[in-house]
Amino acid sequence: MGSFSIWHWLIVLVIIVLVFGTKKLGNVGKDLGSAVRGFKEGVNGEGEKPADNHAEAGRVIDTADRDKR
Repeated sequence: MGSFSIWHWLIVLVIIVLVFGTKKLGNVGKDLGSAVRGFKEGVNGEGEKPADNHAEAGRVIDTADRDKR
């Protein structure tokens, strides 16, 4: 009663496929995979890209400050 057998999970899977269809489930799987991939890239490259963006933003701000003076 506390855990489900393999037959319970198979029945649930069949019902989900019948309700949503294979095409929609495939799209959800692709979207979830790309989201996880993007998250991993964001975590791994966290120190590289923001530093580059800040450096570029600093140059723009410095140029704007010089023009105002």
